[in-house]
Amino acid sequence: MFPARNKMQSGTSLAVFLLCVTLFCASDVLSQRGETVHKLADWKLCADEECSHPISMARAVADFTSPDCRFINIRQGQIVYVYGKLEGRGHNFWQGTVQGDYYGSQSTVLGFFPQSVVQEVQHLATDLINLPTVDWDFHC
Repeated sequence: MFPARNKMQSGTSLAVFLLCVTLFCASDVLSQRGETVHKLADWKLCADEECSHPISMARAVADFTSPDCRFINIRQGQIVYVYGKLEGRGHNFWQGTVQGDYYGSQSTVLGFFPQSVVQEVQHLATDLINLPTVDWDFHC
């Protein structure tokens, strides 16, 4: 009887393990990397057709903590390079990068942030192009 109990415990442990792995894989933890998530807007303003040149430089007036993989973390006082401004339903969000590593080892990542947390300090492009957003804009 004792050996049968060990086999049952092993089977139960394996079942619990597989259930945990399944739940973990189905959760947002893994789906936030390498997948397209909800589009914030259908249109954006950029300095060029690839959105590879910054529109402006801005200084963060408040901290912003990223709610998901589409966004970047910003600390008050940091310089942010703005590469895109969403239009229409997502007009409150801009896309950019935080300059340098003044606040630690933060890597340069392109992401969205609310325009309300920054104040533009220098315009780098005057003629902006209205472009449709693509899935890649919201890819994590």
